[in-house]
Amino acid sequence: MAIDVTYTNGVIAAKEKYLLKDKIFRFAEMTAEDAFRSLVESGFGNGVACSNAYAFESLITAEESALDEFIRTYAPSLSERRYLLSPRDFHNAKALLKATYLKSNVEKMLAPKGEIDITVLETCVKNGEFSPLKENPYLQKACEQAWELLQGENVSGAEIGLIFEKSAYEYYTTLVKKNSVLKKLHAYRADMTNILTAFRAVSQEEAEKKYLSGGKLSIKQLSKLFLEETKALEEFSTTEFKDFVADCFDAKNKGLPYSVAEKMRDGYEVAYFNEIKYDLKRNEPFLYYVFRRRMENVNVRILFVCLLAGLEESEIKKRLRAV
Repeated sequence: MAIDVTYTNGVIAAKEKYLLKDKIFRFAEMTAEDAFRSLVESGFGNGVACSNAYAFESLITAEESALDEFIRTYAPSLSERRYLLSPRDFHNAKALLKATYLKSNVEKMLAPKGEIDITVLETCVKNGEFSPLKENPYLQKACEQAWELLQGENVSGAEIGLIFEKSAYEYYTTLVKKNSVLKKLHAYRADMTNILTAFRAVSQEEAEKKYLSGGKLSIKQLSKLFLEETKALEEFSTTEFKDFVADCFDAKNKGLPYSVAEKMRDGYEVAYFNEIKYDLKRNEPFLYYVFRRRMENVNVRILFVCLLAGLEESEIKKRLRAV
């Protein structure tokens, strides 16, 4: 059934009143308990009853579930719904396979349901038969490859993770072909992830093995990151990744985590829509709302982990993603 975009935009306008926006920074100036009370009073958590700040994950879970249901109900197209929800399927299938191999409890490793019921994934993994996943052939392929690999010995979690990540990005690339906005966002995220992969890799060969599909940068262009720093920066000086690459080199030279670059990547979708928020068209208000809400859930988790660990206000604010 076709979605009435005008009606959806009206629903979004009502829901936007409950976005935290810059309140998250004020919460960082409070104690954990005061921030928790203020968060609940703001409407975050969808009315779930929680007793104290240590229960903050329950609020996030409720918000994530509500947002998933919003996506299922109001996604303007099937491709957008699948793009936003199918990452959970790849995560859950990977978690179930790993848990089966390690004979460990999978419950805390699972994300909420994506496009596929978790019981279906459980049955597939239990039987080692993945044809029920044929509607998502990329997920089916990843499961079959991982299953075969797990029949051997000395299998690493990184190998399994790479199988699912590469298959997932191949799938996302097919989903965004006819959606110019998602195509741009997906390509940018893939390129930034590949740049980070190059900086973390011990060799160019390792990086190429891990590169994800969907980006605009070719393997040949990405190989320039293994040149001497001045030459590498010159190669990227005329690209939109100039600052991103410079931040990566800065962290590398100082022996620091790539936190600044990761924040740029993880906040890119919100930052992109922030630039055009007064000129949103067609499906863009829907996507903007979803990415903002997801980022707020990430920020609430960062906020309370930091507050409960006793970090200073300035340190907490540095860790928050795009607002």
